Amino acid sequence: MRGDSGHAVVIGASMGGLAAARVLAERFGRVTVLDRDTLPGRAEPRRGVPHGDHGHALLLRGKQQLEELFPGLEADLLRAGAVPFDPGHDLLMHQMGALRRRFRSTGRGISLTRALLEATVRSRTAALAGLEIRDRTTVRALTGTPDHVTGVELHTGETLRADLVVNASGRGGAPADPLLSGLGCQAPEIDAVKVDVGYTTRLYHRRSGERLADGGLLHLMAGARGDKRAAAVFAVEDDRWMVTLGGWHRTHAPVDPAGFTEFAAALPSRAVRDIVRDAEPLAASPARKFTFPAARRRRYERLRTPPSGYAVIGDALCSLNPLYGQGMTLAALQAAALGRTLDQHGGTGAAMARTYFATAARAIDGPWQMAAGNDFTHPETTGPRPRGTRFLNWYTGRVLLASHVSAPVNRTLMDVQQLLVPPTAVLRPRTALRALTASRRSPALSTTQHT
Repeated sequence: MRGDSGHAVVIGASMGGLAAARVLAERFGRVTVLDRDTLPGRAEPRRGVPHGDHGHALLLRGKQQLEELFPGLEADLLRAGAVPFDPGHDLLMHQMGALRRRFRSTGRGISLTRALLEATVRSRTAALAGLEIRDRTTVRALTGTPDHVTGVELHTGETLRADLVVNASGRGGAPADPLLSGLGCQAPEIDAVKVDVGYTTRLYHRRSGERLADGGLLHLMAGARGDKRAAAVFAVEDDRWMVTLGGWHRTHAPVDPAGFTEFAAALPSRAVRDIVRDAEPLAASPARKFTFPAARRRRYERLRTPPSGYAVIGDALCSLNPLYGQGMTLAALQAAALGRTLDQHGGTGAAMARTYFATAARAIDGPWQMAAGNDFTHPETTGPRPRGTRFLNWYTGRVLLASHVSAPVNRTLMDVQQLLVPPTAVLRPRTALRALTASRRSPALSTTQHT
């Protein structure tokens, strides 16, 4: 598409919306980003991102994709204080009852708050030619017909005509797509997996150069089978530890300091226990809680006739269990897919919409299978169970046990979780043989295991 004509509107200035705006700025003469929130001028959490106060993992694939969209972004973030780390050596994973085997990798991750990442990307996006970000602006409805979206109507009564409207408004409520429904369009089916996740986050002072008890800069814990608890400790900018505690199916950490500390003390992870017990909490940052009832995937790819001039991205398309940290990466990948699809079709017609939704669905399939599949290790989880979940959960359990003692298995597993390779990588013959053999030597199988 030509970049000197046409108008695109993006609903939502969160990470998915900003990535989409960056892609559209190369393909349209004007891009308008609308957000109902008051957007801060600096790196601070905002009301429109209710989980913005909590730990966020920018997966390596997401970092790569954002760097492609915003060259020099990683350097900007490091200058702002983001903490670089080796994902094989500095990111410690305590899963299935033991720590996974460390290894030196060739990749580099960056650990930071969601607020710093979003503020930096928003600043880079706002500087693009022909692009305007309007905050405190609510989209009331789409304009057009059931088969063709022509723009948006704002809460002020103003109408903005557009060649393409991208819905990046977030997970929203129960309706499949209230904007489409208001236009009389067919609503997509919804796959919802009920997980009742909740977690609480506190910030602590971090001494210069300080590492966790296990030598890491980041630590993630998920309980062994039957244990619904989870925890994360991230070194983030401004010499802080960000500690998030919680879990599945109402295994939520208290907000009060004593309850939070008690929850941490009972965890099987020494690194988490020590930070909460010994580090000094930031007095100016009280504990905050976030709840997430269900993962939700809207199946636009199954619509027989999706309307032309309309696309959906980010949590508005698929909102995964946030404990897996896949959301921002998937949103960036969807934005890139939108750009390629626009180039392929040279316009915003129904064929473009069908291709985009099909392409986005393929990008979601693997992460959805991994996340929803793992959610179904808990018997309380309800919803459509992905095909093959029982076998894959059994096999993944063997892979996780093997990762406690085998660096090659852990390397492959890490690449899968960082979305660098497809989930099928753990099924390759060499990895499968290693996993089934090494899993028998996991220290988690010993009743005397302590961490």
